[in-house]
Amino acid sequence: MKPRATQVLVWLAVAAALAATLALYRQPDFMVNLADQLWSCF
Repeated sequence: MKPRATQVLVWLAVAAALAATLALYRQPDFMVNLADQLWSCF
């Protein structure tokens, strides 16, 4: 594969990961679950 095509695919993968993370953070239940998991570490 050409270096330019590889770079475009990497950026698309990064954008997809960021979009998935944003979608999870927009769900209040996920945020409460994440906070509970972080709190249980202490």
